[in-house]
Amino acid sequence: MIDKKHKETVHTDTNHYEYTTVTNDENKVRIYQLKNGLKVFLAQNFDAPRIQTFIPVRTGSNNDPSDNTGLAHYLEHMMFKGTSKIGTQNWEKEKELLNQISDLYETHKTEQDPEKKKEIYKKIDQISQEASEYAIANEYDKAISSLGASGTNAHTWFDETVYKNNIPNNELEKWLKIEKERFSEIVLRLFHTELESVYEEFNRAQDNDTRLVNYELMDALFPTHPNGQQTTLGKPEHLKNPSMKAIHKYFDEYYVPNNYALVLVGDLDFEKTIQLIDRYFGAIPYRELPEKTPVIEKPISEIIKRTVKSPTTPRIQLAWRTDSYGTREAMLADIVVNILSNRGEAGLLDLHINQTQKMLWAQAFSVGLKQYGYFSIVAVPKETQTLDQAKEMVLEEIELIKKGDFPDWILPAIINDFKLQRMKGLETAEGLATTLYDTYIKGRTWEQELNEMDEYARFTKEDVVNFANTFFKDNYVMVYKEKGINDKLVRVENPGITPVKINREAQSEFLKGILADKTEDIQPDFIDYQKEITTDTIHGKKLSFVKNKYNDIAQVHFIFPFGSDHDRDLGISTQLLQYLGTRDLSPEDLKKEFFKIGINNDFKTTHNQLLISLSGLEENIEKGIALLQHWMFDVNPDQEIYTQFAGTVLENRQAIKKDKNRIMTALTTYTKLGNTSRFTDVISKEELKNSKAEIFTDRMKKLFNYPYQIFFYGKDFDNFRQYIGKYTEPETLHIPAPKLYPEPETGGYVYFINYDMVQMEMSKAGKGNSVNTANFGKINVFNEYFGRGLSSIVFQEIRESKSLAYSAYVSYAASSELNHPDYITTYIGTQPDKLMIAVDTMNELMNELPEVPIQFENAKNAALKQIASTRVTRNNIFFNTLRLGKLGISHDFRKDIYEQIKNMKFEDMKEFYQAEIKPVNFNTAILGKKENLDMEAVNKMGNFIEVSLEDIFGH
Repeated sequence: MIDKKHKETVHTDTNHYEYTTVTNDENKVRIYQLKNGLKVFLAQNFDAPRIQTFIPVRTGSNNDPSDNTGLAHYLEHMMFKGTSKIGTQNWEKEKELLNQISDLYETHKTEQDPEKKKEIYKKIDQISQEASEYAIANEYDKAISSLGASGTNAHTWFDETVYKNNIPNNELEKWLKIEKERFSEIVLRLFHTELESVYEEFNRAQDNDTRLVNYELMDALFPTHPNGQQTTLGKPEHLKNPSMKAIHKYFDEYYVPNNYALVLVGDLDFEKTIQLIDRYFGAIPYRELPEKTPVIEKPISEIIKRTVKSPTTPRIQLAWRTDSYGTREAMLADIVVNILSNRGEAGLLDLHINQTQKMLWAQAFSVGLKQYGYFSIVAVPKETQTLDQAKEMVLEEIELIKKGDFPDWILPAIINDFKLQRMKGLETAEGLATTLYDTYIKGRTWEQELNEMDEYARFTKEDVVNFANTFFKDNYVMVYKEKGINDKLVRVENPGITPVKINREAQSEFLKGILADKTEDIQPDFIDYQKEITTDTIHGKKLSFVKNKYNDIAQVHFIFPFGSDHDRDLGISTQLLQYLGTRDLSPEDLKKEFFKIGINNDFKTTHNQLLISLSGLEENIEKGIALLQHWMFDVNPDQEIYTQFAGTVLENRQAIKKDKNRIMTALTTYTKLGNTSRFTDVISKEELKNSKAEIFTDRMKKLFNYPYQIFFYGKDFDNFRQYIGKYTEPETLHIPAPKLYPEPETGGYVYFINYDMVQMEMSKAGKGNSVNTANFGKINVFNEYFGRGLSSIVFQEIRESKSLAYSAYVSYAASSELNHPDYITTYIGTQPDKLMIAVDTMNELMNELPEVPIQFENAKNAALKQIASTRVTRNNIFFNTLRLGKLGISHDFRKDIYEQIKNMKFEDMKEFYQAEIKPVNFNTAILGKKENLDMEAVNKMGNFIEVSLEDIFGH
C-alpha cells in the first residue's frame, strides 16, 4: 500500500477554533466546522481584494417530493425574494395575505374541476395584487449589488443547490449579515409571478435539444432512481399545481446549517473570517435531516433503445451506468473516456473518427454523481450514414480498448494532463472555490480530492483492459435523436397574471441599515502597463513578457495583425491544418506528439487578428514551438484529406442551419448588418469543392513571413529570449488591405425565420453613433441600472412585475474599435401569447428613461466598488493593452471610467440616453412558429420580411 501524499491534520487557531488542513496542500485550505454542523472552507488568493463565495446546499431535484417535482429549483428562485426583514414594507400585513395565498394554493392543488381551478387562480391573482402593495421586488439583489458584488446567481442540480457571489473583501461582514438573514427563513412573496418565470424556463428547456436527449437518456439509465425520474425543472403538471406549504417544509428540512457549507476563497484573514461567520451563522440551530431510503437500481442487462425527434441534425448517444463519483469504477470510466476523447485530441475517437472525418463528430465523456453516474458517447453521422452505422463505429473503438489495442504512452500522458488541468483549475479563486464546493456536495474530504491524482496514476493498462471487458457489455442505453417533429412538447397556457406592484423606490429597514453601515472604501489600483510588461525585440519582432507568479504553466502567443477581413479564407486554412500532417509525421502522429509533451495548440481567427497560441508546462514550450513550426512549414497538402474536409465543412454548415441558437445568432446579425456582412461572406460551396489543398496550405507555410509580434507568459524570460530567435522568420510579406464591410443604418424592418419551437425569441438591434470612449462610464452605469442584471429596470418590470419573460434585457455595446458604431440590443424570450405584450412593455420603458434615484445611486456605487476591487492579472495584463490599443488608448482606462462614474449625476445618464439611445432606429429579429405570430401587431413594428436560412448564413 502506497502512503498517501496528502494527509489531514488538525490545528487550533489563536481564538480556539479548531480547523483541518491537508499536508502538501499548496492552496493551504482550512476547513472548520461550527457547533451547529456548518462546514466552512477558507482559502487565500490575493489576486484582487475580493472574495469568491459559494453557499452549497446538499440538496437538489433528487430530494423533491414525488408529487412536487421541480420544488428544489423553484425554492432556489424564491431564495432571492427576501425574508420577513428583506423585501417588505409591512411584514405583518403582508404575512396575512401570503398565508391566504398559501391556503388557496392547497385548495387549487386538490381541486379537479378545471373551471373551479381557474376561479381559485383568479382569487390567488387578486390577493397577490394586494400583497404586492407591501412587497419590495429584488431587494435582496439591491442589497447584494450595493456591496459591489458580481456574479450573483444560483443553480440547482441533482444533489446540489449552490448560491454564488463574488464580493469586495471589505464588505464581508455585510455579506454575512445579508446571507444569514436569507438562510434563516424563506418568504414566498411574489410567488405566482415567479412561478410564471419558471414556466418560461421550462419552455426554454423544451426548445433545448441537448436537454431533450438527456431527459430520455436519464429516464432509461435510472428507471427508479431520482437521477432519471425527477428533472430539475420538474413535471409540467406539478409546476401548474404548486404547494407553498411543501416549499416551506422542504426549506425547514434541508436548509439547515448541518446540510450546507460556506466556501470563501480570496483576500481574507482566516481568523477574522471564521469569527465573523460564527457570529452570524453560528446561531442558526442544527436540525436532524429527514431519513432517506437509498434507491438501488437493478443492473442493466440489455440494450435499451429510445427515440426522440426535433428539427436539429440527427445524432445517437450511448450511455453505460457507472458507480458513484470517486469509486474505482467511476475513476476507470474516466480514464477510458480520456483514452477515447481527450483535450489534446489524441484519443481513439479523436484520431480514428474525427481526424479521419469518418463522421461529423464523436466524443466520449463521463458524469460522476453523488450516487451513480454514467459513461457516454455522442456520435453525429454524416448525411449518407445511418445512426446505427455511427453506433457501430464508436463501438469498434471500445472494442480496441477491450483488446488493449491502445498505446502504452497514453496512460501517463492522460495522468499528466489531469494534473495540468488541476493546476490550471486551482490557480484562481473561483476555480479553487468551485472544486471545494463540489467536494462538499459529493461528501468527499479535501484529503481524498488532493490524493485523487495519485489514485489515478496507480491504474495500469491491465486494470483498464480488465475494466473495459467487465464494464462494456450489452448493458447500455442508446437514444436515437432523429430529425422530425417533437410530438412531446408541452405548451403551458398563460394563466393570466395581473401585473403586481414592484415599489421601486421603497426600502426596508434592513436595506436602509445595510446602506447606512459604511465600510472603509477599497482604493482602486490602476495598472501601469509599461511597468508590468517587459518588451524587447528579436530579429525585428516585438517581444512582450508578463511573469507568471502562480505556477509552472507557460503560454506563447504569435499575434498577427490581420484576419478574415484581410484574407477571407484564413479561418478555413487554419481549420484544414488540423487535419493535415507533414512529410515526417502523419496527422495522427502530430496530435500524439503534442499530447505527449502536454502542449495545447490553438488558432483563433477574428476579422482583424490571427492568434496562434501554445500552452503547457514551461519546460516543454520550446518543444511545442518547434513542433508547431515543423507542422506549418512542412504541412502536406493532401488532396484526398482536403476533399473529405470540404465535405465535412459543407455538412457542418447544414447542421448549423438546424440549430436554434445558431439560427438566432445569424438572424440577429443579419438584422443588424444585412446581407453584405462578413458573417455572410463565406467561401461558396462550388469554390470549396473545386479548390486545391495547396491554396490553403501555402498560406500556412508563408504565415511566419508576415509581420507579427510574440507574447510570452511564464517565469523565465531570459531562457525564452535565448531560444525564440531560432523560430523567427524574416519579414518578407506585406499585409493585404482589408475588405471594408458596410455598417448600414437600422430601422423599419422585421426579419423572421420560421422554426418549430415552444417559445418565441425576439431581438432588436439598433445602430448607434461611432464609439466615443468618453461615454464608457455612462454605458457601464446605464447597463447596470436599466438593462441587465437582477435589479435592473427591465428585469423588474418585464419579469418581476408582469411575468412576461424568463429572459429579457437591453444592452448598450460599445464598439471595440475606433471609427465604428455602437449597437443597442434588446432581447425577449417568451411564450407566443405574451410576446407582443412584452414588446409593448419594453417599448414603453425605452420611450422615456425611468427615473428611480435610489436605484441609480445603487447602480453607480456598485459599478464603482466593482472597479475599485478589480485587479488586472496574469496574461490579461498584456491582452488588455491589445484591446485598448484598438481604441487608441495606452493606459489603464478604468481610471477614466472610475472618475466619470464617481462624478456622475442622473442627469448625465439621462442626457446620454437622450443623445445616444432614444434617437436610434431598430430592426427586429423574430424566431418561432409562424402560426403563433400576431401579424397585425408585427406589422406595426416595421416591414415584415420572412428570410431564408440561406439569406442569414450566406450559404
